[in-house]
Amino acid sequence: MGNCVIYNGTQITKFPNYTITQSTVLRYLSLRVLYTLPVVWLVVSLVFLLIHLVPGDPILQMLGEGAPAADVQAVRHQYGLDAPLGQQYLHYWKGVLHGDLGASLRFNQNVGSLIAQRYPYTLQLTMAALLVAVLLSIPAGVRSAQRRNRWDDRALSVVSLFGLSFPNFALGPILILLFSIKLGWLPVSGSGTVAHLVLPAITMGGALAAILTRMVRTSMLEELGQDYIRTARAKGLSERTVVYRHALRNALIPVITVLGLQFGALLAGAIVTETIFSWPGIGRLTIQAIGNRDYYLVQGCILAIGLTYVAVNFLTDLLYSVANPRIRQ
Repeated sequence: MGNCVIYNGTQITKFPNYTITQSTVLRYLSLRVLYTLPVVWLVVSLVFLLIHLVPGDPILQMLGEGAPAADVQAVRHQYGLDAPLGQQYLHYWKGVLHGDLGASLRFNQNVGSLIAQRYPYTLQLTMAALLVAVLLSIPAGVRSAQRRNRWDDRALSVVSLFGLSFPNFALGPILILLFSIKLGWLPVSGSGTVAHLVLPAITMGGALAAILTRMVRTSMLEELGQDYIRTARAKGLSERTVVYRHALRNALIPVITVLGLQFGALLAGAIVTETIFSWPGIGRLTIQAIGNRDYYLVQGCILAIGLTYVAVNFLTDLLYSVANPRIRQ
């Protein structure tokens, strides 16, 4: 009975109290960082090799086809592109370890500075899309679970299926035509105000909201059938307290995991969405870099996206342990 108590004649299992020391936390953080290093190395290495295997010469594209051969060779040597591929690879990683991502072939600026300018815009858009998805999915999923197999549950299922089937590159232009061109409520593109953020955030968050709605519904149905929910209702607690204070907290555990995994999908979707709405983020910068065969800029953008994805998954693990005391060790 060490982890059990008797409450109103009912035996309730308590979660064991784990002692978490500073050394335990540091060891856990160190292990997580070590696990992520091979992932980052593999992603950047693959991008490095693939971008160099694509046909074409970025120097000729930068200077023009009619540029003198001596000028082409001089610029190629300036950027280190005349060295063997293996030597370029080692030189690139040496720069990364020293905080130098190289210089952009197109913009003639430091890659780190370009990414630092664009990254906040992508982060702002991604967080807004997450907020839209959460605000839409949690009430819809809870309502759908409470009204199982009724008309509103079926209606929400149809809407979520429609959201899953509708891609960003189709939803974005439709929102522009409706809310910007026809109604004139919101700007077509650009950034600077909250109004500029609304349509891109809805475009990115719509599909995620559909996924999360189905997840919340499934998880809530499972929790609402548990014994502790029946006990809470028998004790006279209001339905709102039972659903939102007790059932929803446990139901959100798998949802948090999905949010962490889908963050990478949002970053990938940002590339399309930022292009549609001319949003000055890192996704649009990546498209421009690929089109210009800007080696260093492509590698820097992918490295930034990869590190962000790894960091978000790390935070997801922490949130998971907060939401579920049973895995705290």
